[in-house]
Amino acid sequence: MSDLVTVEDIKKNEVVKAYIKTANEHLGEIGFTEHGFRHAGLISNLVSNILTELDYPRRIVELGQIAGYIHDIGNVINRHDHDQHSALITERLLSNLGMDYEEIAMIIGAVGNHDENFGEPVNPISAALIIADKSDVHYTRVRNKEFATFDIHDRVNYAAKKSFIDVNRESKTITLRLEIDLEVISVIEYFEIFLTRMLMSRKAAQYLECDFELIINQSKLL
Repeated sequence: MSDLVTVEDIKKNEVVKAYIKTANEHLGEIGFTEHGFRHAGLISNLVSNILTELDYPRRIVELGQIAGYIHDIGNVINRHDHDQHSALITERLLSNLGMDYEEIAMIIGAVGNHDENFGEPVNPISAALIIADKSDVHYTRVRNKEFATFDIHDRVNYAAKKSFIDVNRESKTITLRLEIDLEVISVIEYFEIFLTRMLMSRKAAQYLECDFELIINQSKLL
């Protein structure tokens, strides 16, 4: 295992650190929510938890952690098509690090398919990444300090006080539990923005042979 590229290698990599930092700054300039090291680390951990709970091999879990950490690195180029940019940057980065090509193929397939516009669950890593990424809705991601100028994306994130992914291996369910402030948004507004993401998460859960559930304020909606 010592000669394999690890998630710690990726986190320490100077290119990765520079690109994630700059990508997050670029998105801040155009008003997007946080996509920096907090988001990268959280998604990496969530992918790991999902795959571990479903009893995938340790190396698949680690490849998922790597994909989760660098899935948004393409924002350094442009937000538009950032999933494809991320996959191309990732391929070059991992090739330079000497990773096995079959492992690279799994990771770039996952990274290139995480966006809800055109992405599909094409392997277990991609399925876990989709669910993890779409679950990161939280007030700490909002960078706009003026509530009066919030757009609906700001309000949806600002309203989310808690989010948690629960994987039940026995019942074969993956549940996203959210606690939202209904004085900030309504549940209907949440679905207005995130319905496509939730349907994508359900498809990803099905790929993992699980049912997807959405519970908001203790009420089951999906």
